[in-house]
Amino acid sequence: MTIAYENGVNLFDTAEVYSAGKAEIILGNIIKKKCLRRSSLVITTKLYWGGKAETERGLSRKHIIEGLKGSLQRLQLEYVDVVFANRPDSNTPMEGILADIFVCTCVFCVLEIVRAMTHIINHGMSMYWGTSRWSAMEIMEAYSVARQFNLIPPVCEQAEYHLFQRDKVEMQLPELYHKIGVGVVSWSPLACGIITGKYEIGIPESSRASLKSYLWLKEKILSEDGRKQQAKLKELTHIAEKLSCTLPQLAIAWCLRNEGVSSVLLGTSNPAQLTENLGAIQVLPKITAHVASDIDKILGNRPQSKKDYHH
Repeated sequence: MTIAYENGVNLFDTAEVYSAGKAEIILGNIIKKKCLRRSSLVITTKLYWGGKAETERGLSRKHIIEGLKGSLQRLQLEYVDVVFANRPDSNTPMEGILADIFVCTCVFCVLEIVRAMTHIINHGMSMYWGTSRWSAMEIMEAYSVARQFNLIPPVCEQAEYHLFQRDKVEMQLPELYHKIGVGVVSWSPLACGIITGKYEIGIPESSRASLKSYLWLKEKILSEDGRKQQAKLKELTHIAEKLSCTLPQLAIAWCLRNEGVSSVLLGTSNPAQLTENLGAIQVLPKITAHVASDIDKILGNRPQSKKDYHH
């Protein structure tokens, strides 16, 4: 974290569910130990999976308020900058007063969620709120409810986005970005390590995919589609070499190139990886329209849209 901060990174993302709250404790301890100015940081956390009890998870008003209070205690902070609803909640009830005046078009009704998020913002517990893993329709529903009842709408969506996962960020979310200003905080820019190139000839013993808890990742890599992805990555390596960068740097810079992406979340396991990944910012200007076109030709998965927001 110190390396990241000293190199200009100011956003640090966590969640109540990460290591059962320990991630928030560690982040809070570092901020306190390093005496980092709170005003220089953007701290975000996510709510949904809290404890084992039924009332300790989900997006009910009770858990949103109590869950964030718990996160703030672990972080040793008075507020977070953004709190994310860490997935839609089909169990959040529709409030009776809406029956005659509002028809919920989503699987779940967002009024209780939006009211709770407005409450924690009005009480100084968070500056803003956002969504994670929500569909464009669900986000628009939250925005519409907020406007209808004079509440606070979400400002951003955390979405998976990388070379092999493009549809949502490039097809569904751009309209929200241009119409209501909802930005994207993208995660997994290297597709759980797949895009690093380390799986080109198999599964290294020390890799994430070698762990029992990541059997799904191993199967994905060794599948027919997985091998095809590795072949494409080998071709992309040639582009990276021409730009004097590594494959991970190229992939991260490619994500940043999308105008709707406000920030790219990086997950690294050692300082060397972090330093390498941070170098992506230097690669960004090198990804011209011509280079982007070459990347698209190799991938062959560019979403077909009437509007081009990836330029």
